[in-house]
Amino acid sequence: MSLTRETVLEALKTITDPASGSDIVAAGIVRALNIEGAEVRFVLEIDPARAKTYEPIRDEAEAKVKALPGVEKISALLTAHSDKAPPDLKPKKAAQPQGPQKIPGVDRILAVASGKGGVGKSTVSANLACALAAEGRRVGLLDADVYGPSQPRMLGVSGRPASPDGKTILPMRNHGVTMMSIGLMTNEDQAVVWRGPMLMGALQQMMMQVQWGALDVLIVDLPPGTGDVQMTLAQKAHVDGAIVVSTPQDVALIDARKGIDMFRQLHVPIVGLIENMSTHICSNCGHEEHIFGHGGVAAEAKKLNVPLLSEIPLHLDVRLAADGGAPVVVSKPDSPQAKAFQDVAKGLIERGAA
Repeated sequence: MSLTRETVLEALKTITDPASGSDIVAAGIVRALNIEGAEVRFVLEIDPARAKTYEPIRDEAEAKVKALPGVEKISALLTAHSDKAPPDLKPKKAAQPQGPQKIPGVDRILAVASGKGGVGKSTVSANLACALAAEGRRVGLLDADVYGPSQPRMLGVSGRPASPDGKTILPMRNHGVTMMSIGLMTNEDQAVVWRGPMLMGALQQMMMQVQWGALDVLIVDLPPGTGDVQMTLAQKAHVDGAIVVSTPQDVALIDARKGIDMFRQLHVPIVGLIENMSTHICSNCGHEEHIFGHGGVAAEAKKLNVPLLSEIPLHLDVRLAADGGAPVVVSKPDSPQAKAFQDVAKGLIERGAA
């Protein structure tokens, strides 16, 4: 009998969750289940205060799955802290190298990244996705910022995605954008306390097991920095290009350069740079002020010989719209702030990047 996801889940269903009284699969604590050859890996996502209670449950789950025909190695991990040493998640045999793969049904993948946090990368991602959808493109948005998922709030999406067959995940949809985020799997104030292997497994599931349908472009909102998620995306999926977002000041540009260098090392072409919070115009007197400086991103784009896609103004409406669940290109499509994002979307379509 071949080892399948259903076989593993059936074995785990025989274990009772002490918190709910139902089995641990029905209780929804079994996450990130991966089967690679004869190795099975999964996570038990629990209340950190009950870590000691769930250690025997984890041990029982390991024993049940290890007893299945065809299983040579089993790794189960609690998301809460445990004094027990974490299992070794490295496979016994070196994995066969696989090149980046296309996501079924997705024509192009466009990553939106930043070297540091707080520069408005997620705001740019949400508005760009909605602007492309308004231009008639079939758009998906993958919120890969697993430590700080903000797209459910920005796109006004709530609830948990369904899985009709236990394999595929049905994404959510709003404002013409098909969206998936780890934030839909957790409570809004719940921290995602995961190590690198768990992050990589979750990202691969959100890319390959979500039923994206037919998309012209999938925008991936990456976490800031140059870490596991960025490397996994570039190594596992065929990324057609990356947009790097930065504010004008030197501190942000230092980190933006590192992000650009990372994509070049990963052989992902840079589509262009966006200068966010470029200028502020006082709503009372009309005075224009460059709070974070001006022109730094434009100079960097010229130096690197990549396009400057836009200079997005710093405006209260952009923030209010994002917090309200309808990006400014949706809530105020005729505003100058929305036009900045709309121009980026039109430019990307004209260049064939989206």
